[in-house]
Amino acid sequence: MTTARTRFRRLLALAAAAAICCAAPAPTAAADEPYEINAVLSLTGSAAFLGQEEKQAIEAVEKITNASGGIRGRKVRFTVQDDQSNPQIAVQLTRGVMDKHVPVILGSSLVAICNAMLAVVKDGGPVQYCFSPGIHPDRATYTFSSSVSTKDLALIMVRYFHKRGWNRIAVMTSTDATGQDAERNFDAAFAAPENRGTQLVAREHFNPTDVTVAAQLQRVKAANPQVFVPWTTGTPFGTVLRDVAGAGFDIPIGGGNGNIIYAQMKQYAKFLPKELYFAGVQYFRDPKDIRGPLRTPIEQFDKALAPTKPDLGQGLGFDATMIVVDALRKLGTSASAAQIRDYIDGLHGYIGTHGVYDFRSGDHRGLGVGNAVMVRYDAGKELFVPVSKPGGDPVP
Repeated sequence: MTTARTRFRRLLALAAAAAICCAAPAPTAAADEPYEINAVLSLTGSAAFLGQEEKQAIEAVEKITNASGGIRGRKVRFTVQDDQSNPQIAVQLTRGVMDKHVPVILGSSLVAICNAMLAVVKDGGPVQYCFSPGIHPDRATYTFSSSVSTKDLALIMVRYFHKRGWNRIAVMTSTDATGQDAERNFDAAFAAPENRGTQLVAREHFNPTDVTVAAQLQRVKAANPQVFVPWTTGTPFGTVLRDVAGAGFDIPIGGGNGNIIYAQMKQYAKFLPKELYFAGVQYFRDPKDIRGPLRTPIEQFDKALAPTKPDLGQGLGFDATMIVVDALRKLGTSASAAQIRDYIDGLHGYIGTHGVYDFRSGDHRGLGVGNAVMVRYDAGKELFVPVSKPGGDPVP
């Protein structure tokens, strides 16, 4: 009898323990899962040259981060979605990411797309780190812009041409947001006191979907410029260069910085002009001139992308993504969008491949005109080579 009662009590105890076990919440696996960071990039469409390389940069940062301890011991995973170079698709994808209640999103690749995303996140986040230098976010927003501003790039391009004695300049811009931004920037650059003596001898426009710009080029040629700057990004730039070759231009050509892409130059090899210039960043300086702490991130960048020779596309994604990782490492994976924004706003002395960042200016990019360098594409070497000092003064 006693034995039976004892057995019965034991069974009750086991049953109670099982009930408690089943009723208790299962241990969460979230802390063991990778921390996800979302990106919206132009992997297809007109900006695919950029988007694909930005994706490579994000993947490189993922490897670097996880190999060096992750984010406070937690691995990171980047999830990249394709906006197809279309602002409407980017907005849809951005809203989908926001439904996850994440604090940060990376991308996209073009001015129009980043501005469309900015309109969605501007009030309460998440933090958006746009990879286009052609947007100019207000400090009150949650949006940051990668690299040197296109305002500064236009300024040093005109400065460089002026100091080379090429003062009769023709400009043609695409009618999209990229071209509209460039046109405003060149107007400001020509108006700068230091560029007094330069002359805008022709101003033309074209739709980025146009299959030819022959008519515009005839008007440009008639203006007798010393240098011609068609500013657009991606496949439309190829359309312009093809027609430039057909029109027999034998003057220097300048291009939008979004085309400092080796794969793009290789595809356009048959019709590249003899002299093709871009406003680039510190990464493109002669290696022997890069000394001190700047060498470390550049060597890390080169190693992470090897055997690929990195260019601006990877650079736009690399520094921005590394800065986001830096913020999360300092703040932790529970950081809010507001905390991440405030951290980056106060970041200074951060050394990246594009220069030393100081976000305290409030421009939400941290780099200035002194970080920009003019480069020329050397078709024989298949390299972008520096032709100016930082800030645009020609190399003797």
